[in-house]
Amino acid sequence: MKDSRRPLIVVALLMLAPARVASAASAAAVTAETAPPTAAAPGAGSRGDAETAAASSGIRRLAWLAGCWEMSANGRTVEEHWMAPRGKNMLNAGRTMKGDTLVEFEQVVVREEGNRLAYEAHPSGQGSAVFMSKIVGDGSVVFENLDHDFPQRVGYDRKGDTLVGWIEGTRDGKTRRIEFPYKRVPCPGD
Repeated sequence: MKDSRRPLIVVALLMLAPARVASAASAAAVTAETAPPTAAAPGAGSRGDAETAAASSGIRRLAWLAGCWEMSANGRTVEEHWMAPRGKNMLNAGRTMKGDTLVEFEQVVVREEGNRLAYEAHPSGQGSAVFMSKIVGDGSVVFENLDHDFPQRVGYDRKGDTLVGWIEGTRDGKTRRIEFPYKRVPCPGD
């Protein structure tokens, strides 16, 4: 069954940036399978060493996403505040502001689920949606849920102090990709 509700990232980002339509070839390029987790180092005999190795192959692979990210366009500001990995999860609080008015907000939990990561979006006024990791790399991640209406994929690509969040999927038989360029900003209280 298709879920007609969209995560906040879709709604907020559709308001901020023009849609960029990706070709079928570029859509295929972002759907490689998730890399398997790294095994514990040879000779890692203690339970603590094995747990550390397992954790480093799970949620800790997204440590590069931690921090505060912001973009502004068309009189709106979107913020994402990603907490560092801890307890096999990462938390994100996001909001979209128009001037001093809160337009929408979203909470995201990325958690370990077996050998994959689950991206669970909780947008304001809507039910949650879960996307499973497809690609997890150094500075990039792709999550996918082919049963979701739009998007079917959510991803992030980081280069230095810039982060491109993106959504992608098929709507009306056409593949669409919408990108959202964030810049690193100081986190409140820093």
